[in-house]
Amino acid sequence: MSIFARVEQVVADLSPRVAVYIATVTAAAVSVAVLLALTSGSVGSWPGVLGLAAVAALGERGRITLRGKLTVSISLLPAIFAAVLYGPLAAMIVFGSSVFGLSFPLAGRISYLASRAITGAAAAGAAAAVTHALGTGVGEILAASTAAATVAEFVDSAFASALHQLRGYGPWIVAARELFPVIVSSVPLYSPFVTVLVLAYRDVSPWTLALFFAPALAAQRWFLMYQDQRRLADDLQVANAQLKAANLSFANGLIATLDARDRYTAGHSAAVAIYARDIAARMSLSEAEIALAYLCGLVHDIGKIGLPAGLLEKPGALTLEERREMQRHSEIGEKILANVDTYAEIASVVRHHHERVDGQGYPDGITIEEIPLLSRIVAVADAYNAMTSDRPYRDAMPSRVARLRLAQAVETQFDTAVVAAFEAILAGAKEDYRLAKGDEFQHASSSVTEIPAAEAATA
Repeated sequence: MSIFARVEQVVADLSPRVAVYIATVTAAAVSVAVLLALTSGSVGSWPGVLGLAAVAALGERGRITLRGKLTVSISLLPAIFAAVLYGPLAAMIVFGSSVFGLSFPLAGRISYLASRAITGAAAAGAAAAVTHALGTGVGEILAASTAAATVAEFVDSAFASALHQLRGYGPWIVAARELFPVIVSSVPLYSPFVTVLVLAYRDVSPWTLALFFAPALAAQRWFLMYQDQRRLADDLQVANAQLKAANLSFANGLIATLDARDRYTAGHSAAVAIYARDIAARMSLSEAEIALAYLCGLVHDIGKIGLPAGLLEKPGALTLEERREMQRHSEIGEKILANVDTYAEIASVVRHHHERVDGQGYPDGITIEEIPLLSRIVAVADAYNAMTSDRPYRDAMPSRVARLRLAQAVETQFDTAVVAAFEAILAGAKEDYRLAKGDEFQHASSSVTEIPAAEAATA
């Protein structure tokens, strides 16, 4: 295939707006290069420029991927050095030469060559403006290097962001936001490196470049890799936050189903969740354990969904057989939750929230050493809210009576440390909190977002 036929095929494969972009940028780069050749006509040192061009092409092979189609180059260091030391024409050559380190299609290579050449000219122009105004001392070279690096990063990112949108990868502003932190953090790295290289080249020997460029490029690559790893860590935090929200949304959906079935205990799960969360906070558990206590409290009764029809709705006291059937809800809840990814620990807590510290609870009759701490916390929160709430077979107890009942059951039914922590909260709380009637409880009943740990509001 002839060169003309190949170019024609490349153009045919491009979208009209991308083709216009490439033609415009290429024409601009050629115009700038011709103008510089006619006015200055000098590249400084051809051996130095060609050496920097080779380093730039080699450095381009070490691109770092930021997100999706966005990548950043580690070839800017030799290119900015050329801009500061040799001027705009040399900078265009070195910036543009980085294209030889890529494996882009022909259209991409042309576009990249043109945009990088313009970037080089702009960076060199910024450096020349600073040195012309300030001079060529150490501080002035540092200022020129900073100006060149800043302009190079912004112009290069502007081209990348525009092409990102033109190719349909997403809005340009998304690409710009992704690239901006790299710009802000990279300029302080480039400036001193370039300054040292320029001073060593100018005041010691051009051969010093061979000593400096390898570690400088390595440092630049490590820096960009660090930026990428930090972005990945930020993405992981966002993903974890989304997972937590999804977990709570899922849990609230299950509880809404249970509340709709059992109108007498509607809101009970939300109250237990808040009490369990606050007890965990009072006991100085970790933030992760506090959040888990809340989630366990929210779903502790989910197994009641699997009970026979009519059992939850029965208006009077339960028979012995019905009570045994009701006690199965903790095992049913474990089976439901065990099928949900990331809910294994929650499933275990739910299974054991009706165990007693003396081993007389259900379903397994285990003692305090074997009962998970969060199960012991949920047990206290569950019992207290049940006692202070109306039931079809009895009226709600006053909070002071329920607190006395908890104290009487330590070391037999409940963990002493858990009861002591809850009593410390209730002693300083408002009566609305003690009876689970405040705004906080209403909000928790309908919310699908995580409620941070907090002590009960004091009177």
